[in-house]
Amino acid sequence: MLQSFNSTNSSMELSSSLTHFSKKLSDISFSSSLSPFPLQLYPQPSNPKNLRVLAVAVGPSQELPRNSPQRLLKELAHRKKATAPRKKVPPKRFILKPPLDDKKLTERFLNSPQLSLKQFPLLSSCLPSSKLNTADNTWIDEYLLEAKQALGYPLEISDELGDDNPAKQFDTLLYLAFQHPSCDRTNARHVRSAHSRLWFLGQYVLELALAEFFLQRYPRESPGPMRERVFGLIGKRNLPNWIKAASLQNLIFPYDDMDKLIRKDREPPVKQNKNRVKSEAYDRIAVILRLWVGKLMDVLYCNTSVANIYRSVFWALFGAIYLCFGMPEVYRVLFEVFGMDPEAEDCQPRLRRQLEDVDYVSVEFEGNKLSWQDIATYKPPEDALFAHPRLFRACVPPGMHRFRGNIWDYDSKPQVMQILGYPLAVNDRIPEITEARNIELGLGLQLCFMHPSKYKFEHPRFCFERLEYVGQKIQDLVMAERLLMKHLDAPGRWLQEKHRRVLMNKFCGRYLREKYLHRFIIYSEQVQDAYENNRRLRNPATTAVQQALHGLSYTVYGKPDVRRLMFEVFDFEQIQPKSV
Repeated sequence: MLQSFNSTNSSMELSSSLTHFSKKLSDISFSSSLSPFPLQLYPQPSNPKNLRVLAVAVGPSQELPRNSPQRLLKELAHRKKATAPRKKVPPKRFILKPPLDDKKLTERFLNSPQLSLKQFPLLSSCLPSSKLNTADNTWIDEYLLEAKQALGYPLEISDELGDDNPAKQFDTLLYLAFQHPSCDRTNARHVRSAHSRLWFLGQYVLELALAEFFLQRYPRESPGPMRERVFGLIGKRNLPNWIKAASLQNLIFPYDDMDKLIRKDREPPVKQNKNRVKSEAYDRIAVILRLWVGKLMDVLYCNTSVANIYRSVFWALFGAIYLCFGMPEVYRVLFEVFGMDPEAEDCQPRLRRQLEDVDYVSVEFEGNKLSWQDIATYKPPEDALFAHPRLFRACVPPGMHRFRGNIWDYDSKPQVMQILGYPLAVNDRIPEITEARNIELGLGLQLCFMHPSKYKFEHPRFCFERLEYVGQKIQDLVMAERLLMKHLDAPGRWLQEKHRRVLMNKFCGRYLREKYLHRFIIYSEQVQDAYENNRRLRNPATTAVQQALHGLSYTVYGKPDVRRLMFEVFDFEQIQPKSV
């Protein structure tokens, strides 16, 4: 199409090689049938009234029929050019939805299974936020019996049990434990959130179970080697071996899902040359490479997402077992179903210099290495002094009685017991039991405030390290249970970050210092002088004493007293009013 341009500031000349047209623009006729052609515009600083327009006459092109494919394609191409490009629509999870009104929100919470069990609030908080649908029941009908058989549970439906039995929800929790983040059902919000909440709880259950096991199995060992034993058993490197030993890998990765995985997640990357020459020498090299790759399979699994999936399912599985059957069943599944061996070479700690331990241990530990059956089936007698008497004996050595009547016992112990609210009122049949418990409690408190610099090099167990170890694990579990019951709609990763921020070491020591309990810590003279000149050196010690107090309260009075110390005395959540 021929175009013209007229400007008031400067005259433009449209030139061609043919004859001149008239100077009047009204005499020029522009036809729509003329095909477009390049125009050359030259600015000319002359009078705008004198404008010459020169053009090339082009014959009309032959129009295509209305139903011609070429015509339709040209029109379609023209429309595509004229249409603006489509904007990318953000994913649905980033689109802000209007909040539910009060009526719908109330119905959603009242119909949620999380509010259905009043007798078991922790178990109820780990149930899915909505009822299971047809797709969930399909997985249960297809795979649940195989999972129960592998774990050694009866094949009957758990819904037939009574309402007062927490095992009634085992089928639901066991289904949720296998719905890892890479499976198809994880797209459903209630499944994804419930699975993450289960593994959030299960990791702390495993840590506490193995801490109690190794503390009683090795009554003279320091916590450092025990932490290495725990990592050797339930570390990410060995989890695929335990899953395969229990024949659960096909439930985690069904054959259909295994084909959907990226190849580097299914098997180690091995480059193959398609044009290789097949020879005997190459065959021998290939066999050696296959053997070498097979030995490195576990190491390669640790660097892929498969190991994370195994860990997620493993933790969630023990979270479900703990909620329905308790800690004894956790030991059975660990050592009987998965076949964990605490004496295996892979689980042994590295060699280190050991301090000579000349002090006695309790009679039940002398010359007797306890097995997992002894710990799982142990029940304290009716007239026991403590909630966990054997764990107390494993952490507080009998030789602590030599410190009865010392200066700390008369000067510091009454103030510490007053701040912590000890001793608690317990109804005992015999008054002598109450008196004996209070004596042992005082010795345990003195051990909690005994820094390793004081007596550890002569008496390795006369320090707070073992109580600190169990206290750290029970502190983690109690806080995890608290967060689960407090935030019903929060996913596991959010709870994990909240848990980490609340229980940071610097905060634990700060809560102890706010009660001025750091004044009663027993240091050696050299360390005491160093800590007086540098306050930052003292902070790790106050954190350790804080955790040791939680370990002592757990062994003496049980988990309820740990909750009392954490949320009433020390106010870990920082929700109590502060004195001005």
